[in-house]
Amino acid sequence: MTVDRAQETEGIGEGTAVRAAAAVRTYAVAPGIRLNVRSGPGTQYNLVRVLPEGVRVPIYCQTPGTTVSGTYGTTNIWDLIDSGEYVSDAYVSTGSDGYVAPRCG
Repeated sequence: MTVDRAQETEGIGEGTAVRAAAAVRTYAVAPGIRLNVRSGPGTQYNLVRVLPEGVRVPIYCQTPGTTVSGTYGTTNIWDLIDSGEYVSDAYVSTGSDGYVAPRCG
């Protein structure tokens, strides 16, 4: 699944994410940001890929991880955007300082 195919749920691998797939919304990444995608909810996890500027991402679920300061503040919330792919919520325009999706797990 890619960011462009946000409505597909095949291969998510997270129980909560699959059940909630029908309610998945997409959110804009901060303007001018090429966002790092990690294999887990923190900066210590491997870099999987880098999202280009101007994309929207689905948030299947959210989980606490490394605290990051970004365009939208400082947070320890990480967003699952695809199977095994996480981004810091500090760079995603959710309109909230808290959780906007179910907790992962």
